[in-house]
Amino acid sequence: MARVALVTGGSRGIGAAISKALQADGCTVAATYAGNDEAAAKFTEETGIKTYKWNVGDYESSAAGIAKVEEELGPIDIVVANAGITRDAPFHKMTPQQWHEVIDTNLTGVFNTIHPIWPGMRERKFGRIVVISSINGQKGQFAQVNYAATKAGDLGIVKSLAQEGARAGITANAICPGYIATEMVMAVPEKVRESIIGQIPAGRLGEPEEIARCVSFLASDDAGFINGSTISANGAQFFV
Repeated sequence: MARVALVTGGSRGIGAAISKALQADGCTVAATYAGNDEAAAKFTEETGIKTYKWNVGDYESSAAGIAKVEEELGPIDIVVANAGITRDAPFHKMTPQQWHEVIDTNLTGVFNTIHPIWPGMRERKFGRIVVISSINGQKGQFAQVNYAATKAGDLGIVKSLAQEGARAGITANAICPGYIATEMVMAVPEKVRESIIGQIPAGRLGEPEEIARCVSFLASDDAGFINGSTISANGAQFFV
């Protein structure tokens, strides 16, 4: 029987690449999205992957959405917590709203996504959890105190879940992408993009599919002894 995978923020960018990679691996995939109905509909039409709309920052919405996915597709075996937002500003200009919006989505959203699924994984003695963190959660970034805090917090989540879930056959790992050629990055001015690439020893941006392949491995049976780990996929830009 095909395993069921849930990918939050799974209809665009890195999330879309992850959804398609897991589908290619034989998984039945559910991809969540927050607001772009048109993009989600197009994604489903092109891939056949079902999309579900909810706000990962709200626990009740997440629990209800997850219940619907499991009712329609079956118990969730693989969770990829990928949904994330930015609200960048230098710290002295950052508002409480900018702080809380990012915390609610990028950090609390990970809790809201995993928590309703965790009991079923423990009962079935199997689970694969992959959290998409960021290079900026490892090294920090100017004007991203809120974002960097959440992405660093995500690493703490997987290290703790790994210890709690190991005996139940559950693994929890993180991936920290560097700068990837997503729609958002490609939209920045060319000079800014060139400056970013100049900081990457590989001399290029990463591709969403390169992150997806990391997820594919961590979600597989072959990665059963890898737990609480972080894969840094950043073209040698930063080492831990």
